[in-house]
Amino acid sequence: MRPLIAGNWKMHGLARQLGEIGAIAAAVETTQPSADILICLPATLIDRAAQIVAGRIELGGQDCSAEEAGAFTGDVSVEMLRDAGASAVIVGHSERRHHHGETDAIVSAKAKAASKAGLLTIICIGETKSERADDETLSICDAQLAGSMPDGMILSATAVAHEPLWAIGTGRIPTSEEIVAVHSHIRRRLLSRFGEDGRHVRILYGGSIKPDNAHEILALPEVDGGLIGGASLLAEDFEAIIRAVSAGH
Repeated sequence: MRPLIAGNWKMHGLARQLGEIGAIAAAVETTQPSADILICLPATLIDRAAQIVAGRIELGGQDCSAEEAGAFTGDVSVEMLRDAGASAVIVGHSERRHHHGETDAIVSAKAKAASKAGLLTIICIGETKSERADDETLSICDAQLAGSMPDGMILSATAVAHEPLWAIGTGRIPTSEEIVAVHSHIRRRLLSRFGEDGRHVRILYGGSIKPDNAHEILALPEVDGGLIGGASLLAEDFEAIIRAVSAGH
């Protein structure tokens, strides 16, 4: 399965930073990495970024509404994302769950809308520091995966990103054994639910991947790529991660 390296700019990025997108696209065009490359941008930048990348890399949104259209002030529909030039979207990111109170049911509805619109859909799940300490990691991932991933998804255009929340932005990284244990468990759950079609879902690691640890993490079994935060903001750092996944596959 071809790995997916997805950058998430979060609430960062103004027009003057679009040069970083151009640099990433140019590097991908030159190196032809053995991975799919995606940058999920603030909605305000997608249209302009699409003109810059000209199809050399994929672009995505960081959230979407489950509604098609209507009186939902401030929301962005999946068709709006597509119209702007996006081919993917993140749903259920830990920050959306925490800061906006998004439940598994809300995430599931968004994922269903995104998949129906033909967008590559990245569904995020993950445990907090206290849940990890209480040995609840696998049960939390089970519950979020079951509740956030609806039936009828296009599995080949679906990814599950495991976010160990306690590792994001803290500099703390799970051991290789811990990462493999969680990803292998997620794979077993996907196979149990979807049969062999569950192998088409890419499982991404989403906890502080950086140039200095990317090769080790991205080469692990059942790690089909990464959801990259801060290291995706600078072309130099993101290119190093892209080279790392190419070296490991």
